[in-house]
This record gives sequence, C-alpha cells and structure tokens, in this order.
Amino acid sequence: MNEYLEEAREELKRVDHIIYVSLKYTRTVDVIRNALLRMVSACDFIVAGILEYNKEQKKIKKLPETPKQRIDVLRDLYKDDKILMNYINFYVFLRELVKTTYKKREEYRRHVTMIADLENQTAEVNIDVLEDNYDKAAKDFITYAEVLVGEGPVEE
Repeated sequence: MNEYLEEAREELKRVDHIIYVSLKYTRTVDVIRNALLRMVSACDFIVAGILEYNKEQKKIKKLPETPKQRIDVLRDLYKDDKILMNYINFYVFLRELVKTTYKKREEYRRHVTMIADLENQTAEVNIDVLEDNYDKAAKDFITYAEVLVGEGPVEE
C-alpha cells in the first residue's frame, strides 16, 4: 500500500479523535484549529500519495517540493477529473483557512466558532461545519485517492 495514503489514514484517525472526543470536552477554537491543521496534513499526504503513484507510473519524474507545486502538478495531470478538482479546491481552501488570522466566538460553549477573514469571504467554522467537512471531504478524498491509485474498491 502507498505509504503516503497510509499516513493520511492515520492523520484522519487523529482528526476523528479531536472532533469526537477532545472538542466534546474542551470546546475551544484552538481545538478546532488543530483539527483543521490535521485535515490539511492528511490532504498533504493524499496529494503526495497520488503523485507518488504517478511517479511509479512514469508520468512524472519526481515529487515536487512544496505543496503549491504539488497542487499545480496534480491539476495538470488530472485537469479533466472534476471530482478530484473539487477535492483539490477544498484542500486549497483549508490551507488558506489555517494560514489566515482568526477570531473566536462563544468559546467553551456548544456553538464555539472560529471566524476567519479570507480574501473575498468570511469563513465561520463551528463543530457542525467541522464534522461535515471531515465526513464529506476528508474521508471521501482519501477513498477517491485510493480508487485513483488502484488500491481501493472500484465504485460502480
């Protein structure tokens, strides 16, 4: 199995624990931010795993150094794959989200929210949004990547 995808699975286990255990008891923006950082890390591994597969298939010569370069190479390789492009856009959004300054609202309460001012929008991340993004995007992204590299079940 692709070691990058295995690392991504391990990161997603950590995100799962942060969301469903740590966040349940602490309810702070720092925990939300930590979950987002872990999701970015998992996506980093997924992108590297897809690129490693392409390197083995001799479609690229080497793995690019920086995440931005990796994203660009992946976009070039799979420009016709709309599903993968959606995952890549989500990954870019997450990277932008964790790099920007943020504010806190209702810490230590059920509706704790991280408010980030991005270039053209304001993003509010609360527990429900975090769970949805984890379930829909991060978990689905790794499943799709495993199918892409021939390690997962083929969907019909």
